[in-house]
Order: sequence, then structure tokens, then C-alpha cells
Amino acid sequence: MTKRRFGKRWALAASFAAVMMTLAASASAAQPAEPPMKAGKPIQAGDILSGELMMMEVRDAKEGGKRVPTYQITSEPRRLPQPGGLCNLETGPETFQLITSSNAQAAQLKALIGKAISVKVGEVACAQDAGQISEAVVTKWSLVRQR
Repeated sequence: MTKRRFGKRWALAASFAAVMMTLAASASAAQPAEPPMKAGKPIQAGDILSGELMMMEVRDAKEGGKRVPTYQITSEPRRLPQPGGLCNLETGPETFQLITSSNAQAAQLKALIGKAISVKVGEVACAQDAGQISEAVVTKWSLVRQR
């Protein structure tokens, strides 16, 4: 028991599939092959890290679920010193969470949200705790004035 026009529907579906395969083949041939990604340059204590500052509120497990502001810089990929190395990433981390150690540091960053900033790195490590939202964590830092 076949329906009427079964052959016509099958032919239409087959021709549609052939057109889609032809388009996919021409699209993949038109795209140049991407070069392999290189690991970023290494970052050491005392280096300058630049990027756009973002702020998110996350729930802190230590504070009983209280929402706390978390600051993050998105920058070019950078390699970390050993033992963290690349933080288990192919190119090194691109996002760096800034840990504030005082209310003064938090106030400094709050005024610069959404702007490009530069910080001098004191200590940096791979993110390991569940509350850390970035690939790498900068625990000691100081803000560098841009001209």
C-alpha cells in the first residue's frame, strides 16, 4: 500500500539532498584552512595584563550563598608559569579573574566596568575552585594608569 505521488516525493527529497551536499562541499572548499593555534606569550609576575573589565555577581559558598561581585578581564591568550602551564588549554587562558583583597580595590574596579584597563600582575594561577568563573585567577595585582 503506497500512497499516490510516492515516487515524486522520493525524487524531490533525493534532489534536495543532492543540492544540500553540493552546497556543503562548495562551502568547505571555499574556506581556507585555519593555521594551528599558538600558545600565547608567557605571563610572569610584574607583567602587564590588558583587556576589557567585566563584572558578574556570583553566589559565594563561603558567605552562605550571598551574591558577591566578581571582576574579570578578557585578554589575549597567555601561558602561565609552571606548574599550571597552560591550564589544560591548548592556547592558554584568555579570561583572568581579578581577586579583590580590599574594599578599595573593589571600588577602583567598579568605576572601570566596561572599559579597557591594564593591571600589573603579582600572582597568577589556574582556576581550580568551583566558584572561580575564569580560566585563570590573578590573586595579587595593581591597577596601571593608562594615558
